Amino acid sequence: MKQQRDIRFSVLDLASIVEGGTAADSFHNSLALAQHAEAWGYHRYWFAEHHNMIGVASSATSLLIGHIAGGTKSIRVGSGGIMLSNHAPLVIAEQFGTLESLYPGRIDLGLGRAPGSDQPASRALRRGLGSDGSDFPEQLSELRAYFDPAGAGSRPAGVRAVPGEGLNIPIWLLGSSGFSAQLAGKLGLPFAFASHFAPEYLLQALHIYHSNFRPSAALDKPYVMVGVGITAADTVNEARRLATSQQQQFLNIIRGRTGKLQPPVDSMEGLWTMQEKAAMLEKQRYSLAGDKAAIKERLQEILQETQADELIVSGGIYDHNARLRSYEIVAEAMKEI
Repeated sequence: MKQQRDIRFSVLDLASIVEGGTAADSFHNSLALAQHAEAWGYHRYWFAEHHNMIGVASSATSLLIGHIAGGTKSIRVGSGGIMLSNHAPLVIAEQFGTLESLYPGRIDLGLGRAPGSDQPASRALRRGLGSDGSDFPEQLSELRAYFDPAGAGSRPAGVRAVPGEGLNIPIWLLGSSGFSAQLAGKLGLPFAFASHFAPEYLLQALHIYHSNFRPSAALDKPYVMVGVGITAADTVNEARRLATSQQQQFLNIIRGRTGKLQPPVDSMEGLWTMQEKAAMLEKQRYSLAGDKAAIKERLQEILQETQADELIVSGGIYDHNARLRSYEIVAEAMKEI
């Protein structure tokens, strides 16, 4: 297994809006978590683009990245990810060129090809773009060309990204299946897998990525980040209770509903059917709830299984102070592995 000095650990934040709270509260809490995460040794702080979800406030992802980068000093800040099918590549190049110009050496551009929204919101976002995600490789080529001062690639003639051109902004491909894994490998880009909600494809996608990897100017060898959902507390029972907020959120998704992050409950029994419980437990194969010892043991298993270079932690916890404590425990566990 990789030694701890080689393993980075990072934060994935959906800027969840809790029941009784507002988007403004969410942004305030995200900044507080980022500042603590920086002090605890986390490497990056990423936001994921979602739309038309009343419990998720990270829709204007680039703005939130600027908010967090402006309130921190050294932690890398970026997208996990920007859904490229929702945007013109030139706009993303300009936005991230602006961010990199403001906070040099600290900005990551993680890209996904899913819409990050439902069909009505997708239509509202794309309007004339007409993309269903199938043209992701072409969009990616155009986007990368805007950063290339030589103009290599598929950008329209005479169009330049200002700011953006000539800036070295790391581009990641994100995925929950094999498509982006193969593309990331062929292009020699770092790859992040959303195993915290698509665990069944994780090992297959990692194999595809490694099998297809070609060294590039960005990377001379593969680099993999694996997503894990973690709820940590000082006792196992408290962690399991806190984790019911995330479980209620997953239950809503299974039922096709949206909602704000709910307070924890003492038991999920009576809230889900046996079939829903089984489906959720399968989806949460890489979601952990426990004290530091339990978290440390499971993380060691995941690192051994995946040989990941980095872990990115998502934690949907209702109480802000409990959320801070969870990420602190994870940092303590990682430093002991």
